[in-house]
Amino acid sequence: MSVKFHNFMGRFGWEMQKRFPNISSEAYLGLQFRTRHKNQQRYIDYFNGCAEPPHPLIVNLETINRCNSTCEFCAASKGRDKRPFCRMSDELFYSIIDQLADWDYRGHLTLYGNNEPWIDTRIVELHKYCREKLPYSFIFMSTNGLLLDIDKLKAIVPYVDQLIINNYCEDMKLHENVKEIYDYVKARPEQFRDVDILIQMRYIKAVLTNRAGSAPNKKAKQKVITETCLMPFTDMFIFSSGRMGLCCCDNFEVTTLGDLNQQSLKEIWFGERYAEARKKIGDGRQNYPFCKHCDFIDAGLRMDAVNDVLSGRPMRGARQTMFSKWH
Repeated sequence: MSVKFHNFMGRFGWEMQKRFPNISSEAYLGLQFRTRHKNQQRYIDYFNGCAEPPHPLIVNLETINRCNSTCEFCAASKGRDKRPFCRMSDELFYSIIDQLADWDYRGHLTLYGNNEPWIDTRIVELHKYCREKLPYSFIFMSTNGLLLDIDKLKAIVPYVDQLIINNYCEDMKLHENVKEIYDYVKARPEQFRDVDILIQMRYIKAVLTNRAGSAPNKKAKQKVITETCLMPFTDMFIFSSGRMGLCCCDNFEVTTLGDLNQQSLKEIWFGERYAEARKKIGDGRQNYPFCKHCDFIDAGLRMDAVNDVLSGRPMRGARQTMFSKWH
């Protein structure tokens, strides 16, 4: 697999984000909502047609709630995060992974939420444990790359299926350490053949989604969004405190679907709070106060997984499918 580089429509896309940020954001989101509505609804229908809720497609587990980047679209960026500092305890982390193993979880897993995973000095050991306990899961890391070097790269790649490096900048150039990593991997494809390394050029001042009102550079308007959302049907989002929130847009951690210090993963996933969120959001975001003005939609790995499930294929990158063919 080696290393790939993605630049989001090249110089044209970059200039659109810089010169016409709001137009660029609205045009992109409008396209995504129009093209993804049908398959979103198909997956929700599939989910609701099962005797009990299927496994989540993605488990997002935030082990530490801090970031070291200054992205203008994120409330968790350096100097802006209002959350009390929290680092997940070893005991709770290992309990969560053990529960996933007992559940025979084979979906996607990332030790990432609204944070930078490399700030957690345990991160390699935590990934090693995940790989040992969840051999069939697709484990991926998303990082801004600011703390990454070649030694850390070599330490983490045995335990992940994909490493996503988001190179946030203003000048459309790779950071020196990221360029060094790119050149190193490019020159050694055999050494990295079992991991998908994706370097993405990202504009640090981009206007993206309003993230349910938490985005500093795009506040939620009074416009009500009637589109549904896949998050309560596809994702577990676990804060570093052990509480389970609705989704990654909850930068301020105001939603609570359960607490893993007091409940099990299954109790929460099959519980009343999740069921209520799915029922309301499945009929449109306007029915759930936290979501009614949120314009977030994911066009990446989540939709790939949904499309694979609907087609009866193994999930993208998955070592073994966890779903039978969809009917």
